[in-house]
Amino acid sequence: MIIREIEEFKLTKSKIKAYLSYIFSQNLPNFSEDIDEEKILKSCKDISDELMGYDTFYILDKNGYQISDNLVFSAKGVKNTFKGEDKSTKSYYKKAVKEKRAYLCEPYPGTFDSKLKVTMAVPIYSQDKELLYVVCCDILLEDILKLINPSSVDSAFGKISRFSYFIISITLFCVAGILFYFGVKSIIVTNFSLNDTSKIFESTILLTLSLAILDLIKAYFEEEILGRHEKNSTNSKTMIKFLSSIIIALAIEALMLVFKFAMTSPKEIIYPICLIVAIAFLVASLGLYIYITKKAIFQK
Repeated sequence: MIIREIEEFKLTKSKIKAYLSYIFSQNLPNFSEDIDEEKILKSCKDISDELMGYDTFYILDKNGYQISDNLVFSAKGVKNTFKGEDKSTKSYYKKAVKEKRAYLCEPYPGTFDSKLKVTMAVPIYSQDKELLYVVCCDILLEDILKLINPSSVDSAFGKISRFSYFIISITLFCVAGILFYFGVKSIIVTNFSLNDTSKIFESTILLTLSLAILDLIKAYFEEEILGRHEKNSTNSKTMIKFLSSIIIALAIEALMLVFKFAMTSPKEIIYPICLIVAIAFLVASLGLYIYITKKAIFQK
């Protein structure tokens, strides 16, 4: 679910950065006297306690060289030390130094595994506003998403939610299959006269409803289970497709009733007319809904 995680990160990046910036600013010494590596490491330990251990800390000097080991406080040890490595070319170092504030980089794969992670880089300045260090913290993407959003895609709730959508999608697919079966059966299997077109109308209604349900299943399966989201897309597209199919089915039913009552009971033709008025109201409401959603997307 890498694509889903990246999209979720993009949506919550500002919240994640604000949260991490607050924790780092509350614990790290900055713009003060006697700032040294020991004080910074102690502050990193305090930050690690607040981040519940989802982290790897290391310190860079003002030139971008790593001057500490990769410290994993939750594991009480060192992990894949890169002490002495030049990291001045890393985007998080360059951005943090250039912007003179905390910087949260985009997700990237780890060196020793394929898991995505993000790096929070915070510049440390002396009392005279001279750059001393850059404190970096690597956090797995899935961990930071769980930390910020407990209902994240890879959390327990997220997995249960995807499984629920999967079961519901399978059930709706069976319903659509049944409607399709009876829609085809009413034409092929049942004997009817060309003078009696009711079977054709009934079949068309069943097939239209089957198509509407399939569109609904496809949209929710791709978005909620596979995690595919188009840019600037919303759930309104799914709603529009579904309602359009329902309106078509109702319009066919109304047309069938108009023909039926016109030939058999002209006095009762008022009922299909009322249905047509209701359909017209639905069409107008759907048009208003499309206008509002497109306007909202444009403003966004």
